[in-house]
Amino acid sequence: MTKRTTTGEAATELILATFRANGSLLEAGDVLSANEGLTSARWQVLGAITLSDRPLTVPQIARRMGLTRQSVHATVNRLIRDGLLELSPNADHRRSPLVRMTRRGGATYDSIDAKQTMWINELTRGLARRDLETARSVLDELCRRLEARGGLAASAGGEGPDG
Repeated sequence: MTKRTTTGEAATELILATFRANGSLLEAGDVLSANEGLTSARWQVLGAITLSDRPLTVPQIARRMGLTRQSVHATVNRLIRDGLLELSPNADHRRSPLVRMTRRGGATYDSIDAKQTMWINELTRGLARRDLETARSVLDELCRRLEARGGLAASAGGEGPDG
C-alpha cells in the first residue's frame, strides 16, 4: 500500500480544512445576504457579474465560480424573477444570452458588499497579509493542477472516482 508523503499529508490536511472553511463561509454568506432576501449562491452569482466588469453568459459564470451550468442557470433564473438580473442578446452566441445586473441588483450587491467589508475586516484582524496571500497561492495552484488533470482521473492512474 502506498503511503502519503509528508507533503501529501499536509495537502490532505489543507483540503480538509478547506472543506470545513467552505461550509462555514457559505453559512456566513447566507447570514450576510439574508436581509436582502438572498442566499450565498445568489450573492456569488451577483458577485461574479459585478467583478467581471462586463456581462457574462451562464457558462462563463459557472466556470468562474467552479459550479455546474445547471445550478448557475437555476440561480440566474431566480435572480431574474426577483428583478436583480436581466438577459440581453449575445452577438457572439445566439443561444447563450448575456446576463446583466439590473439597478436593483447592483444596489442589492452593494448593500451586501458593505456588510461583507466590515465582516471580513473583523474576521482577518491579526492575520498577516502575507500568510493570506500564501494560502491563496497554494489553493490557486491546487485548482490549476486539478483542472489541468481533469480532477481525480489523471492523478489516480487513469481511474475515475468509480474505479
